[in-house]
Amino acid sequence: MPEIGHQGQPSTAPTEAPAPPAVDRMARFTAANMIRSLLPLVLGCLLVVGITAVRQNPDDPIREVDTTSAERAVSELASYPLLVPRGLSDDWRPTSVRTDAGTASAGDPVTLQIGWYTPGEEFAQYVVSDDAEAAALTDVLTDATQEGSRQVDGATWQQLTTTRGETALTRTEGTATLVVTGSASDDELTTLAGSLEPY
Repeated sequence: MPEIGHQGQPSTAPTEAPAPPAVDRMARFTAANMIRSLLPLVLGCLLVVGITAVRQNPDDPIREVDTTSAERAVSELASYPLLVPRGLSDDWRPTSVRTDAGTASAGDPVTLQIGWYTPGEEFAQYVVSDDAEAAALTDVLTDATQEGSRQVDGATWQQLTTTRGETALTRTEGTATLVVTGSASDDELTTLAGSLEPY
C-alpha cells in the first residue's frame, strides 16, 4: 500500500534498494575488522616463537642437524661404495651436512660433506666424493703438505697438513676420495676416520 504524505497524498519518494552483497562486504572491510581477523594469526605465530625460544638452551648454542636423508640420497646415486661414520658417541654432534645429490642423476659424480662439533669442542668434517674438482675436496687437498701415512683400523690414510695448518687424512675407496680434517685433535680425527662403515 503506498505511503501517505503530509497532505494525504501518496508519497512519491523512492524507497532505498538494499546494497548489493559485494558492496555490503566492502563496507565491512575496515581497518578494525582487519585487525580483529589477523589478531589470532599473529598471536599464534608469537606463541610458536615463544615455545621455540623456551626450548632452546641459551647456554648451548650448538644446533644439531640430521644427516640421514643426505646419506640416503647419496647412497642411491653414488657409483662408489658409500662409507659413513657410525658408532660415534653422543658427544660428537653433527652441525652441518651438504650434498649435491639433489641435483645429480644416476652415474653423476656426487659429494657428501658432514661436519661435527667434537667432544674436544673443536670442528671435524668428513668428505666423500668421486668428483676430483669438488670444492669440498680441493679446499682441503690443494697445496696441502704430505706428512706420511697412518694406519687406522687396517686402512692406510695419507696424512697431510692443509694450508690452514690443520691435519687432514685422506684415502681412496673405489672411485671415491675420502677426507677427514678439521681443527680437532689428531686423536679425534683418527676416531672419525675409524668410524666409517658401509652405508
